[in-house]
Amino acid sequence: MKCALCGFEFEKDEAGEACKGCSFFHSCGLIRCPRCGYEFPGESSLERLIKKWRSKYVEPKGGGNP
Repeated sequence: MKCALCGFEFEKDEAGEACKGCSFFHSCGLIRCPRCGYEFPGESSLERLIKKWRSKYVEPKGGGNP
């Protein structure tokens, strides 16, 4: 994952939960950057599907035929 605010790259397991729960929601699904504390939504299932498809079917940049 990459923080949209500071650009720090980290693994999901390194991220802290944005909140431990409040009176309205028990888990809002936000992820907290371990470097700057910025909270943002996690990757959606659609984003994961698109990334998986692109890595499988779309040729990586710079790896074309001569």
